[in-house]
Amino acid sequence: MTNFADRSQHELALVGKQVIAAVYGKAASYSYWNGCSTGGRQGFMEAQRYPNDFDGILANAPGINWNQFEIATLWPQVVMNERKTYPTSCEFGAFNAAALRACDGRDGLRDGLRDGLVSGACDYDPRRLIGKKIVCDGKEVTITAADAAVVGAIWDGPRTRSGKRLWYGLPVGASFDFLAASAPDESGAVHGVPFLVPAAWAATFVKKNPEYDTSKLTYSKFEELFRQARTAYDDVIGTRDADLSAFRDAGGKLLTWHGTRDQLIPTEGTVDYRRRVERATGGDVDDFFRLFLAPGTEHCGLSGGQADDLAALIAWVEHGRPPATLSATLTTASGERVHRNLCRYPLVSRSVGQTRGFRCVPAGRMTHPA
Repeated sequence: MTNFADRSQHELALVGKQVIAAVYGKAASYSYWNGCSTGGRQGFMEAQRYPNDFDGILANAPGINWNQFEIATLWPQVVMNERKTYPTSCEFGAFNAAALRACDGRDGLRDGLRDGLVSGACDYDPRRLIGKKIVCDGKEVTITAADAAVVGAIWDGPRTRSGKRLWYGLPVGASFDFLAASAPDESGAVHGVPFLVPAAWAATFVKKNPEYDTSKLTYSKFEELFRQARTAYDDVIGTRDADLSAFRDAGGKLLTWHGTRDQLIPTEGTVDYRRRVERATGGDVDDFFRLFLAPGTEHCGLSGGQADDLAALIAWVEHGRPPATLSATLTTASGERVHRNLCRYPLVSRSVGQTRGFRCVPAGRMTHPA
């Protein structure tokens, strides 16, 4: 567990530097980390525990706050179990489509220029879809109040039985297919199918019982599991320490982007971490830690060359040019690929007139749909 949590990447840095010095006869000028998801978590762990390992850390869609987000991704299954309602992928998709229609214009684009890329928060109320008739697999289906209640609870995220928030929910617009999957059993009765990663973590590590069935979690069992995971593993792999002052003082730079439609790691958890870093290190942290939110982007959706993130990080580290925006290629709701400069948090993207040009503005200046 310690190897996976932090030792492997730390020793990689040490051994890598030793090999480079031996082969080239001099130390490396700069060292960088580049990872997404688990790799993103490992990058943040490096900044937290080994602030001198890397000059620049690119850590995207990061699995930080490990024990909160990992258990929280079982929440959709708990909600469906308790409400005994299991919407189909088609029905879930109808809620996302409705939310997109309601919030798409908030970036200032109107009418035929709307692109399905929502900038800023979308507070669509799923109850607005109750009674709507849709077609799924050739059959007409009516959205029920029970369907809307399930969606609302999944978007809201896990809470205690008394209503206290435990963690953040699935981002509005993100696919339900991974975390809220269901399937009929041999008798035809529908049951939940938990996502394999949190299911394995909860059973094997938290409960230490590979036979533990997360598909039957209730509210009370979920709350117990959530607290048990934090107690057992926060000190080992939590990756939630917000005091990055040692990394800052070492001259390190941390660059992160996270998709607003991440279907596996709640985007708001990364935003929450950024806010905690601000509090822990005394206010503005843009001089060493910048976060960019990518509209309409799924988990690690900009990896593989869809963003100039590593180039931006190198320019920041080696030439002292911090990125004001991050150039990226996004995919619209229609499948069109468009260029968009991502705004550094907490700014959001706003259309300039009715053109496809954008600028970054405070969230409070966004245009809301009528």
